[in-house]
Amino acid sequence: MTKIFLSLSFIVFFVWHSGAQKINEVLLQKQWEASWISSPDAEPHEFSIQYFRKTFSISKRPGNFIVHVSADNRYKLFVNGQLVSLGPARGELYHWNYETVDIAPYLTNGDNIITAIIWYYADKAPEAQISFRSAFILQGDGEQESVLNTNNTWLSYKDDCYSPLKPELIYSYYVAGPGEVIDYRKFPSGWKNLSYEAKVWKPAQPIFKGLPKGVLGWSDGWMLVPSKLPQMELTKQRFSKVAEKVGLDIPAGFPSSATKLTIGPRQKVSFLLDQGELTNAYPVLDFSKGKDASITIGYAEALYIDEGSQKDWRAQNKKGHRNETINKRFVGVKDRIISGGLNNQSFSSLAYRTFRFVQVSIETSEEPLVIEDFYSIFTGYPFKLNAAFESGSDTLDKIFSTGWHTARLCAVETYMDCPYYEQLQYIGDTRIQALVSLFNSGDDKLMRNAITQLDQSRMAEGITLSRYPSRNPQQIPPFSLWWISMLHDYWMYRPDSAFVRDHLQGMRQVLWFFDKYQEDDGSLYNVPYWNFTDWCESPGWNGGVAPIGRNGHSAALDLQLLWAFQLAAELEGKLGISANSIEYDKAAKKLQATIRKKYWYDSRHLFADTEEKSSFSQHVNALAILTNTATPKETVAIADYLLKDQTISPATIYFKYYLHLALKKAGHGNQYLDWLDTWKENLRMGMTTWAEISDINETRSDCHAWGSSPNIEFFRTVLGIDSDAPGFKKIRIEPMPGKMQTLKGQMPHPNGMVTVSYKIKGQIMDAIINLPPETNGKFIWLNREYPLQAGKNTISTSASIQAQPNTLSSPGGKIRKK
Repeated sequence: MTKIFLSLSFIVFFVWHSGAQKINEVLLQKQWEASWISSPDAEPHEFSIQYFRKTFSISKRPGNFIVHVSADNRYKLFVNGQLVSLGPARGELYHWNYETVDIAPYLTNGDNIITAIIWYYADKAPEAQISFRSAFILQGDGEQESVLNTNNTWLSYKDDCYSPLKPELIYSYYVAGPGEVIDYRKFPSGWKNLSYEAKVWKPAQPIFKGLPKGVLGWSDGWMLVPSKLPQMELTKQRFSKVAEKVGLDIPAGFPSSATKLTIGPRQKVSFLLDQGELTNAYPVLDFSKGKDASITIGYAEALYIDEGSQKDWRAQNKKGHRNETINKRFVGVKDRIISGGLNNQSFSSLAYRTFRFVQVSIETSEEPLVIEDFYSIFTGYPFKLNAAFESGSDTLDKIFSTGWHTARLCAVETYMDCPYYEQLQYIGDTRIQALVSLFNSGDDKLMRNAITQLDQSRMAEGITLSRYPSRNPQQIPPFSLWWISMLHDYWMYRPDSAFVRDHLQGMRQVLWFFDKYQEDDGSLYNVPYWNFTDWCESPGWNGGVAPIGRNGHSAALDLQLLWAFQLAAELEGKLGISANSIEYDKAAKKLQATIRKKYWYDSRHLFADTEEKSSFSQHVNALAILTNTATPKETVAIADYLLKDQTISPATIYFKYYLHLALKKAGHGNQYLDWLDTWKENLRMGMTTWAEISDINETRSDCHAWGSSPNIEFFRTVLGIDSDAPGFKKIRIEPMPGKMQTLKGQMPHPNGMVTVSYKIKGQIMDAIINLPPETNGKFIWLNREYPLQAGKNTISTSASIQAQPNTLSSPGGKIRKK
């Protein structure tokens, strides 16, 4: 099946195959005939933009014409001027991705041309970009395609019209790469066309042959592996409106349609565009004439409140309502263009930009500049929303759609914490994001990719890195424990035990790391690195690290390790490694007893953060419930504190995921829809994605998908759909609708779709449930079980049935199977 996307400039009309091509096993077992190539004018480790081209002829267009392509840092590949591939998908040197593309649909009888642009950002590359040196490679799949193998028959050109532009931002951590300066007076216009005369181009310089991972060779650098991800989505989109303008009149129709905008000679003008919602996109600016004119395009998630000249603007971080533009300052990543004065010039950034607001500032020289069109091409992992949540509530519907939009912007070739500032795949974020993908889309390829990449990041000490791919290693030991949770999640929701088995050794290594820091009673002592738990700012918390006692112990760390032990014991036991399961279970029970002894404070009916028992947090007590460290009676009291006590340290939007799981386990799941104040506040402030932290006025990032957890719980808690056996082989449906009287929804399952429809009146439930083929399960209402079979199940309960708390009666009411 193919998809058609619309684009111009660097991005053009093209047909894109929706899935990866079949892997050629032969090319995984031997050295490639193709060489990595570079322009002879480019220094291997310095910033460069390089073009490559090769002409070839075919007598008749074949049914398929498959090539394998990669580059360092990145490439765009064109056939007869049409974009056919973007990549490579981010990885690292031991697992360097190449894309497989069938270019037959783009070929014509007779002469053809294949071209590529690669860019190498050197030390200005995004933090997520691991690199060896600038280079490009293309390998034909078989004999007919071998004519395109990269070697010195390809022509190359180093483009000096590009230079990097350092962003000027609010004081914050920014590692997502530079902006671009492009001087179109030097640009090789038409370089992708067959008719272009490449007079000054030089034969490409071969470096060494391509080597698949595991193949013996004498070259350094990249170990090639086939990418298992599809190509990213590219969809044309238009700006919503002009928010502000200075020095010019805006014609009707701009920017919602292609409308010419003329700026006269020797003019300084600017205008601010509002996309209407945050997006990841390649901007596309088509323009003519205006030789020597300067065009600066800035991109911002939000505007900043102008706090006055008495304070350095780089420290003015208050944003206020996101829809407001009056008395706001624009600060953001920028690209700058110098017009070459020709007709039909076109700009599109090499890397995508993240923005809601775009500011365009223009200064013309001696001739007018004509803006012919300005729009953007949305990009992201091609997730499809296959789930539906129908509550009849506009607010809940908006929370659901905003969560999905946030999750989409934080997923491109990897999951990422945020698209604007970092683009890094952190484990804490990724666990929640992966579950959103499963519950909302059903596509598990990016989750598998994340689990594998993070496993490959493990240090010799045993733990994974906190984020990966990443040029500079960062260690957050608790995130390695959440990686074990990710592995367990996959095991529960996907029938793929072989994949889980392949990663058990990584799990063991992580736990081996922690074993070195456990005292005789199992408690952790002085664990090194950054032991982040949540961005809580209560007293005793330091940089996201939960309180640590004078003796070096922390309840938050001990409980996170305990949960990992429990999950590891279950995985090892169910997958047949009973000896390991016994050891992990023994370690878990010892640590659990220690936690109760050290941190339980009976007079407050809470677990304390440290042995001093001077501080308490939602985090520690939620984990105590989730690990069954709290007894059933204690859980009731703890949950009451978690719901009402304002003196204990609160979870932020990230850790509320675990807080809500704990409250649900404590029997409060029917209150879930009452716990969404943080999300409602985001919406009231004009947010179109979820903020990084709960303080949305001063949040750094406006887009963090760890806040999309309602997109899980609307299904798992409110509609009640969950896995009841490894691989989702059995389905448990226990709705907790709160005050809702009607609810509908559907959720993807490995075997098809689960659909539910509820009508509730008091304790009476009428439910219609459809399970996919070859599945069964159970429906639970008021602690009574009703068996479910594949196909349509109709359940009606009786008003006379009164379930008792914490009991499970035999099925009551009526069940009809169709």
